[in-house]
Amino acid sequence: MRTERLGLAALLTVTVVWGTTFPAMKQLSTDLSALQIIWLRFGLAALVLLPLWRGIRRAEWRWGLGLGVLNFLAFWLQIEGLALTTSNRNAFVTGLNVLLVPLIAWLVLRRRTGWQVWAACALAVAGMCLMFFEDTPWNRGDTLTLCSAVVYALYILGLEAAARRHQAAPLRATRMAAALAGSMWACTTLMLWLQPQGFERLQTQAQALSPGAWLAIAYLGLVASALVVVLQAWGQQRLDAMRSAIVFGLEPVFAALTAWWLIDERMGALALCGAALMVVALIFSQWTPPQAAPCARSLPPATAKPNA
Repeated sequence: MRTERLGLAALLTVTVVWGTTFPAMKQLSTDLSALQIIWLRFGLAALVLLPLWRGIRRAEWRWGLGLGVLNFLAFWLQIEGLALTTSNRNAFVTGLNVLLVPLIAWLVLRRRTGWQVWAACALAVAGMCLMFFEDTPWNRGDTLTLCSAVVYALYILGLEAAARRHQAAPLRATRMAAALAGSMWACTTLMLWLQPQGFERLQTQAQALSPGAWLAIAYLGLVASALVVVLQAWGQQRLDAMRSAIVFGLEPVFAALTAWWLIDERMGALALCGAALMVVALIFSQWTPPQAAPCARSLPPATAKPNA
């Protein structure tokens, strides 16, 4: 019981940290482009995780590089969308990747999808209608965020395939995350290099950043991208899959709370009702009868959050 409580505390900490990344990246998006944020954040994370690179096996490098490309694309779309919408909406729409995973698996891989997924989809759509009816209508930022959620779902399916090929373990999960962070940094480096004066602009804008912005970058790289990898891999070994899914489903709630606290983004009554419906949908979509719930040890770490 004590071990489960510690695992729950670890995953709750991870989810709170994920939630705080939305307002942090929203603030940074006023000074830096999405590519610049990713380059600084994951460059720092890759540097911190550098000691793990030595033990990475060839197969882990292959999976890490491939998954890193998907995660890079998801992050890029998410931050581009975040610059054009509120962090609240960005968080809740990004969270829909939990619903999109079984839907894509049903469409592409022909996996059977339980009735609870379809019920959760209906709840999520109703919640989105309430949220966007009260607030600004659906915009380009929301579309980019939804595209990001689709790519995140593809990433999670790829992560599941990697976990099936290689038995999940905390050390292996952290090594894979180190390879993934390196892959994301390499993708961003290539994209900046292809842009005219990409690194020159990055240097100019970085020199103009405030101490608070650098603190946010350090937080995103050290805490939200490096430390949580260890906490998540450790916590998911000690908590069953259903409770893990419930904890992770609370990420948009923490994002909304920190957005209200840090940058004064508020939600009206209808938007709050819609947000509540979406959280219920995310948690309900992961529900399985207790006797059929798989052990968390068999699941891949949900490092897509990146969202993180």
